[in-house]
Amino acid sequence: MNKNNPTQKPVYVTQPYLPPLEEFIPYLEQIWENKWLTNNGPFHQQLEQALCEYLGVEHLALFANGTLALVTALQALRITGEVITTPYSFVATAHSLLWNGLTPVFVDIDPLTCNLDPDKIEQAITPHTTAIMPVHCYGNPCNVERIQQIADTYGLKVIYDAAHAFGVTYKGESLLKHGDLSVLSFHATKVYNTFEGGAIVCPDAKTKQRIDYLKNFGFADEVTVMAPGINGKMSEVNAAFGLLQLKHIDAAINRRRQIATLYESALVDVKGVVCMPEPAETYRTASYFPVFITEEYPLTRDELYKKLKVHNIYARRYFYPLISDMPMYRGMDSASEVKLPNAKIVAGQVICLPIYPDLQEKQVIEITNLIRF
Repeated sequence: MNKNNPTQKPVYVTQPYLPPLEEFIPYLEQIWENKWLTNNGPFHQQLEQALCEYLGVEHLALFANGTLALVTALQALRITGEVITTPYSFVATAHSLLWNGLTPVFVDIDPLTCNLDPDKIEQAITPHTTAIMPVHCYGNPCNVERIQQIADTYGLKVIYDAAHAFGVTYKGESLLKHGDLSVLSFHATKVYNTFEGGAIVCPDAKTKQRIDYLKNFGFADEVTVMAPGINGKMSEVNAAFGLLQLKHIDAAINRRRQIATLYESALVDVKGVVCMPEPAETYRTASYFPVFITEEYPLTRDELYKKLKVHNIYARRYFYPLISDMPMYRGMDSASEVKLPNAKIVAGQVICLPIYPDLQEKQVIEITNLIRF
């Protein structure tokens, strides 16, 4: 982390947890022996069941990645017209809407949670609105009760982008149980990963069956195609790695939470650096560690970002710029900065610090010392 030592290994905002290689070899040998590489193989089936048990949900459909899962979730619920969503997220959230020929309608966020502000949702509803797609940002639960109340009043579907919410519980139950569907990402940077992967949490077996058709070109059997599906299947290698990851996930989450506590303790008295507290009745998995750089801090957010980078610390500005500021979206009426004041402010303040199980305490201390000056 010393700028005078160019051989110092960079520290990134996140790095995937990799169990010992020797633990993965037996899974690969089994795949070779089975000669079943994809298409709902034995490891795929085992992982779906194992994840249901671990996450406390009844039905789950695996995907090759989270973006395909988002695209398919919208297809499964036959969403049309306009979908209310957040400008403060990774671009895949809004891209999945465009891929389905839908119109994103951006609504401002609550600056404390970084989630969609329910008070702004209702005023954005038009006769063309058919769904709401909120994001549990950084694993913070959206106001699921208010959002569901609004959806019920106006006859809307709710699809949660739960890419950050693996293992998160709210009021003692899995956060993934809320909404019509919840979509997970198992990308290599996530708390739980399958190299690449994703999943849709489904409320019932009938919905899961439709989703399973859609992720496999719409095939119901060898000669029957039920819908214009896509190739979204997870391979056996990814599923096998997911099974191995599950054996270590609790230890990985506990370590991430310990690191988050170290950061909070070291930064609690630094003026102009605001950490995000864990919401009441919530158990987060420390998927990210965002801090917000306010005017009281001697550097701007971008100046701090550059300072860390000089010392080989590659923090990230998640999420900057806003989705609504990107060329394919900024011409939309709902993308106006005037309508998204909180999102604009937060996007200019946020910086996510490195957090992953292999991060050492001495590295956390070095990072926080740089922030403290």
